Amino acid sequence: MNELKEAIKKSTRYNNGEPLLSLNLNYDSPQSQLEPIYFWLLDFLSDISDEVEKITDNFTAAPGSGHFAEMGARATRMQEEGMKILGAINQVVKSILNLIYDLKEFEIRLGHYEDARSEDKEKREAGMLALKQIWLDNVDIKRGNGSINRMTYEFGFTTLRDAFMIANSVEEVKNNKIINDQVKRILIPRISEFLKWKDYSEKELRKRFEIERSYLRSQVETLKLYTSWVRPYLKAAEQLRQKGFEKNPALVNAFNTVMFELVLLGKKKFNLAGAVASGDLPPGFSNYKLKRQYYSCYVVSLIFRVMPQKITPQHYSFGGKVEMDFDAYVLNDEELKLVKKELEKEDIEESLSFAQEATDKSLEQLKEDIEHFLNYEEKKEEKEKPKETNPFSALFSLFKPKKKEEKEISDLKDIKKDNFVEKEIRRVAGNIAQKGIYAIYDVYKKAHGMPTPPEDFYLNLK
Repeated sequence: MNELKEAIKKSTRYNNGEPLLSLNLNYDSPQSQLEPIYFWLLDFLSDISDEVEKITDNFTAAPGSGHFAEMGARATRMQEEGMKILGAINQVVKSILNLIYDLKEFEIRLGHYEDARSEDKEKREAGMLALKQIWLDNVDIKRGNGSINRMTYEFGFTTLRDAFMIANSVEEVKNNKIINDQVKRILIPRISEFLKWKDYSEKELRKRFEIERSYLRSQVETLKLYTSWVRPYLKAAEQLRQKGFEKNPALVNAFNTVMFELVLLGKKKFNLAGAVASGDLPPGFSNYKLKRQYYSCYVVSLIFRVMPQKITPQHYSFGGKVEMDFDAYVLNDEELKLVKKELEKEDIEESLSFAQEATDKSLEQLKEDIEHFLNYEEKKEEKEKPKETNPFSALFSLFKPKKKEEKEISDLKDIKKDNFVEKEIRRVAGNIAQKGIYAIYDVYKKAHGMPTPPEDFYLNLK
């Protein structure tokens, strides 16, 4: 509850961030079940609100209680399952990384084959020279002393390597009048072998490229699947983590005690036309267009101190003391965004973010490469197709309305103060919020046989 109150204080100037009305109800009933109390309040709050959010859901069990041992075992189980899937995610990321490196090498090599068939003479020569160098370093070198490089540098065939790099067919070798017959006899079968290798190796390399590209697609889909699997386990483990009452004196280690905290936030959108029709606002306000929407907000906080009793092997019964706080606020949509941002600093999602960030950061670095190879054929076709230009596109683009960028709200300074009309709207919305929160408090007490004072005793309507 304190977290939400602090977030609201940092997010609004109205009434210095304090509640417009604050009510409290405490009672101790070990025989009463806590679930009916919570669901009664939830249902009533849902009836008077447009939307209800659960802001806080914390619990802590005394280490000596059976509830502590059981919830701890469940949390451990979720953690173990989550860590298994995280290990699988790490292996898949490594596999994707290796596949991308392989595909990059294949793409560079295939580029040489494409250059060797190019109509551009310089490009074709560069492609052939690159392929010949690869053939010399990976195929011909296995001949040992009979390789072109060894024979050129160690056995006196000084023109052999240069002649090989120049010749692109057997006929060119035969018609070359600069090199002698001895070099020709060595070079003719090597050129013939190189040309065959060039054709076969390209076919095999393209097959390997497509196989690894398909495998990359399957690994990316597997990674997405594992990420969707691991999140529920990590979220459940975090939800089962006990927190929120570490220094509470009511929680004694050896006692059979559990503490719960639940905070609900209900929001009701302000109806400007209805306020004018009811006479709460002057008729002239009906033509005003709201730039910011205002909400009557109801905050219901519940703190339970219970003694759990096991009624079945899987379920506990909770009875004990409950402290209920009812607070009324009025906030606009910008202030609600800032409240949400403040709460996210302590939200469960932040605890889970380490796993998500680890995956996201890994994939972010590889995103461009993954998209490049997964859409390889489409991109290749786009390069080959001539670009169609529309002479009217630039003209039409001048008349397209530009999308208005949403203002980033990160601090109270980013929120403008209310103008005269908004002040009046906030005043009426605040009165609605007070009446709504009092209705919850009043009807709950009456429904449970408790005495209640008149409405005017609490309300501070403006």
